[in-house]
Amino acid sequence: MEETSGFRKELVSRLLHLHFRDCKTKVSGDALQLMVEFLRVFVVEAAVRGVRQAQAEDLDDVGVDQLEKVLPQLLLDF
Repeated sequence: MEETSGFRKELVSRLLHLHFRDCKTKVSGDALQLMVEFLRVFVVEAAVRGVRQAQAEDLDDVGVDQLEKVLPQLLLDF
């Protein structure tokens, strides 16, 4: 499943460890897989909402402006 997620476990692990206060903090394999899936769902949801926003504005392409408009919704929903 890792191959289809779009996020490598190693990358997610490094991103998590960048924000840990204690460098000895460890992440279990299950927790890491959960974060990979969470990021995949978050990105897909952002893309879908960006498309809907572009459609509402009668645009053919999704741009940064549309993603910026849906970002507050994403942060409140998660």
